[in-house]
Formats: sequence, C-alpha cells, structure tokens
Amino acid sequence: MSLLKIRRRPEPTVQMSERDRRLVWRLAALLLDYPGRDTLAMIDELSSAAAQLPDHVRPQIDGLLTHLRVTSPIELAASYVETFDLRRRASLHLTFYAYGDTRKRGMALLRFKHAYRHAGVELGDHELPDHLPVLLEFAATVDPIGGERLLGEHVPVIELLRLSLSDSGSPYAGVLGAVVATLPPLTTADRRRIAELAAQGPPEEEVGLEPFAMDPTMFAQSEGRR
Repeated sequence: MSLLKIRRRPEPTVQMSERDRRLVWRLAALLLDYPGRDTLAMIDELSSAAAQLPDHVRPQIDGLLTHLRVTSPIELAASYVETFDLRRRASLHLTFYAYGDTRKRGMALLRFKHAYRHAGVELGDHELPDHLPVLLEFAATVDPIGGERLLGEHVPVIELLRLSLSDSGSPYAGVLGAVVATLPPLTTADRRRIAELAAQGPPEEEVGLEPFAMDPTMFAQSEGRR
C-alpha cells in the first residue's frame, strides 16, 4: 500500500447534518455486510435513500450500488469473501489491525461491548462487537453519540481500510470514503498511526477469544450477520 495516498485524501469541506451522517452509517452498515439475498433485494430502496445524500458523498455510495446491481450474486459473494475474509489488511473487524488475534484484543473488544450495553444492547454469540457494519448500524439506529465516539476513535483504522480497498480497486472503497467523510478530519497523529499500522500489519499470535457478538434481535431491520 502506498502511504502517499494518506496525504492525498481530500478532507470533507461540507458540514454534514446529523440526519445525513446517520443515513450514511445506515447505508454503509447494509452495504458493507455480506451481499446476501435480502440485501440485494433492497437495492432499489437503498438507491432511493442514497439519492437524499449530499453531493460530496452520494457518488461514493452509488458506485457500490451500481456494482451490486449489475454483478451476479455468485460473483458478489466470492468477491466479498476474497476481499474481507481472506485478506488480513482488509478486515472489517476494527481491533484486528492493532491486535490481531492476541490476548490484548479481548480488552479492546470490551470497549465496544460496554458501549453497546450502556445503550441497552445485549450481546449474542454470532458476531464480534468491533465488526464495522455492526458498529455503523448501532450508530445509525441506537446511539449516534456513542457510536460516533467509537467510530472517531477508530478513524485511522477505517481510513487504512479505505486505502487498502482503494489500492486493490475494490468497489467497497467508496463506501469507506463516505463513512470517513462523516467523521472529523484526520489529524497528524491519525496519519502517524495509519503509517504505523500499515507498516506493522496485524500481530499473528492466535488465541481463543470470548464470543463477543450482537444479539440477533438488536436490529429488527437488519439482515442476519455472517
């Protein structure tokens, strides 16, 4: 990955309303999840919602919507797995970049678990709480203040993921760009952290993790998580 791209990302110049930020998070939560039958059946509805977004973020969402519309479900499924499940530098689990599957990651996951519990959300056993679509859905539909705080704390990781997807030509990169546009601009410390994470890569020590996961009843409108 070329770290020069970190300096080239245009910072958002338009102040987004809370409504627009939550709409971006809701759309991104659905679009970054596995492209199953239920999600693909919602393409027209998602496109109508995306049409309400400001001009500086709408094209980033529309690009993936077009890709989902014109690509076969089999190809979409295979591409999703190859992009997010088989590449260590394109994980949707935010704590993985700094901690990999090490013991320290368990403590980082507790930060998410406590935020969800504080908002009245109980955890189940089918998804780690740092999964980006889960966090985006939480921010969009449950607790925008707590959700935005967690997203803001992980801006370097989200931007690193955007860079990785952009470098590989993934249509998912635009959605990450839209999410980044809802958050505060990158600071010098953020850029330094991105460079560190990109250079080091996730640690490789493998240990068991407590099954932190979202309760399947948490989001009534959401498709089942993988």
